Amino acid sequence: MVKIRLRRIGAKKAPLYRIVVSNATSPRDGRFIDEIGTYDPNTDPYTYKVDEEKAKQWIANGAQPTEAVVKIFKAAGIQK
Repeated sequence: MVKIRLRRIGAKKAPLYRIVVSNATSPRDGRFIDEIGTYDPNTDPYTYKVDEEKAKQWIANGAQPTEAVVKIFKAAGIQK
């Protein structure tokens, strides 16, 4: 199963995330198939950048986004 999820990068107590497509069995910060965006929760309001074409393509191919990624996609207008 393929998941679209957040991969943590950044320093301690200052998280940054990359939105990646990965195998469901791989660790959170482990191997990934494709990187489709970034998410920064430290700003107010939070900032994100998502490659809409890649995201829609992966969803069409059966990748399942996690709950956090679904919220980002709704803010970006990718999912309803």
